[in-house]
Amino acid sequence: MPIAETSAAAIAASAGHLLWPEPQWVLDAVARGWEWARVQWRRAASQAGAWFDERKADAAVALFPRIFRLTLDRFAGKPFRLTLWQEVIVRLLVGWKIPVEIVDDEQSAPHTEQVRLFRRLLLWVPRKNGKSEFLAALALLFFILDGVVGGEGYAFARDEKQGKIVFDKMKAMLAMSPALADKGQAFKKSIWIPKIRAMFELLSGKPEGKHGRSPTVIVGDEMHEWHTAELANTLRQGTGARLEPIELYASTSGLKTNQTGWALWEESNAILDGRIDDPTSLVVIFAVDQEADWRDESIWSLANPSLGISPTMQFLRREAALAADNPRAEAHFRCYHLNQWIDAVTRWLNLKKWDACTADKTGWQAYAVKEGEDFGEKMRAAGLAGRRCYGAFDISSTDDITALVWAFPPDSDNPKWKLVCRFWVPEESIKRRVKNDRVSYDRWQKLCAITPTPGDYVDQDYVKRAVLEGLEAFDVAAIGYDSWNATKLYTDLVKDGAPEDLFLKMRQGHQTLGEPTKFFESLVSFGKLDHGGNPVMRWMAGNTAVRFDENLNFVPTKKRSAEKIDGIVAAIMACGLAISAEEPVDLDEYLRGGVMAA
Repeated sequence: MPIAETSAAAIAASAGHLLWPEPQWVLDAVARGWEWARVQWRRAASQAGAWFDERKADAAVALFPRIFRLTLDRFAGKPFRLTLWQEVIVRLLVGWKIPVEIVDDEQSAPHTEQVRLFRRLLLWVPRKNGKSEFLAALALLFFILDGVVGGEGYAFARDEKQGKIVFDKMKAMLAMSPALADKGQAFKKSIWIPKIRAMFELLSGKPEGKHGRSPTVIVGDEMHEWHTAELANTLRQGTGARLEPIELYASTSGLKTNQTGWALWEESNAILDGRIDDPTSLVVIFAVDQEADWRDESIWSLANPSLGISPTMQFLRREAALAADNPRAEAHFRCYHLNQWIDAVTRWLNLKKWDACTADKTGWQAYAVKEGEDFGEKMRAAGLAGRRCYGAFDISSTDDITALVWAFPPDSDNPKWKLVCRFWVPEESIKRRVKNDRVSYDRWQKLCAITPTPGDYVDQDYVKRAVLEGLEAFDVAAIGYDSWNATKLYTDLVKDGAPEDLFLKMRQGHQTLGEPTKFFESLVSFGKLDHGGNPVMRWMAGNTAVRFDENLNFVPTKKRSAEKIDGIVAAIMACGLAISAEEPVDLDEYLRGGVMAA
């Protein structure tokens, strides 16, 4: 159909989808539950003058397996054959055209050029569906095969390391392609195409120093982790001199607390449902409804368009099984594999699994020290005297709970990690806490699970004495502490003869406690922890939530001030010291029972 006739008919929004009926590949996508394909087709067809270049779309799809090679694992070196969802995106991006009026620089007279309608891709798809490979191939498609002389391409993410993932795939595809290998030169942070004098560069995620550029292709990965959208905006504003620039953005979902990522997600949904009028943005969302039952296997394919190829159903079933009784793992599964946005803080330990760690729920009493009892004798009777262990104390504010935990790694006679926990609370605060917090501090005091200290604040001399008792009773390898509120105790311990090099500062952030927290969770999940049924620790285990960072690494936290978690934090710190100091152990084998069974 002539372009002039197309333009006249498409001015009316209602005429677009009649003039350009949905092709079979759109119908196939809708049959898979991908309604966005129909929405985007009809919206494009309704733009004044828009027309679909079927020949160009067919050529682009046919080009992929001839030009591009996949880069990883069992797919490495194989031709890049587009799956249906990828094919639909390529056809929409390449095929839809629209006339624009420009001024001829030689004639100084206006004339019409046919350019791509879509200038921005916003792709939301879960992990392991081939997002990064697809993004890299799209970048090369528009950068090299468009053949723009003096073209500029830029790849970025939250930081340079993350942006390097897609950029390195671009370099690998370039090197592996029989048709492209001799077209460009790949360097550490750039790709140079001599014939058209075009440069593609890897950028840091910071906007500073990025003005003055004139991009033809912009690639941004993992939008959910961006600190700001300033870099994307700066690069977009530099495209004004280009006739067909394109922005390619992709991401999984993330934390609702990430304002930039959440805003881009909200913008994407608003474009898709028509609340924002932006016909030049192609929005593609693979996700299940926020309220959907994540355990329902029948909906997994809605979020995972490459299901069966990558990820496999076996993999998702395994991940779902691990998440079944673990609120933290559930949050991971929903976010990474179903594209549901999650809260930054979520409940953590499953109390059924916590209770299952110890057969004898009164075992902790063997370590409880009553007034006047000798700690060393008590530990000898419990079989712990002289055993190698790691300690940690979490010092509270003046009127709160203070915790000291000793963690004993497994040995040839003891297949589980054992915890010895001691707690202190100001005596004058007990009645108030029982009344206000509705927690059994008074009962725990009678059971010797908590030791009261005189007055209305924790007397750190009690804690100091307990640490020194532990140094005499055990073979203590290291003691961890958070310098906040614990400097005086540390100083007093050293003055009283405790070896200075025994103590290690451990800040309670993701960098320090991230891996120990994961390890502690695995001990509970696989029943490799013996906490003796300590009632205070059980209460704290139920109180403990986890706080995620942008990468969904997690550390312990609490939702309400009355919910104390000091003992769990101290246990994680102690276990963290142990796993960093002990001989390396194959964790998977240990959790299966193989290491100690031998």
